[in-house]
Amino acid sequence: MTSVLYAALGGAIGASLRYGVNVTAPKLLGHGFPWATMIVNIAGSLVMGVLIGLMAQAWNASYEMRVFLTTGVLGGFTTFSAFSIDFAAMYERKDYGLAFAYAGGSVVLSLLAVFAGLWLARTVLQ
Repeated sequence: MTSVLYAALGGAIGASLRYGVNVTAPKLLGHGFPWATMIVNIAGSLVMGVLIGLMAQAWNASYEMRVFLTTGVLGGFTTFSAFSIDFAAMYERKDYGLAFAYAGGSVVLSLLAVFAGLWLARTVLQ
């Protein structure tokens, strides 16, 4: 039961951070593209890569800390469901090019970000 509480606390923090990005990104980047979702998914992937790299090589984090950070904070921060509905909305308004650019960009950049995070963690530890 303790792990659920750590996940819930981390989730609240992650969701609050995501809300901040959701409010700020459109003000800075405009409302015509789902920048906030793309930003949180890419940033979350980068942070996940760094955390996993650190925990694998140098930081003997407790199970509760791993749950808090990965499932909780990053799970609350990133959002695949919002990504999916953003894609569907662009697709249904027949904005096919933008929809597929968003999907491809989100996936490719998130994957690159997780590898960049792993590389950063490994580089810092050497």
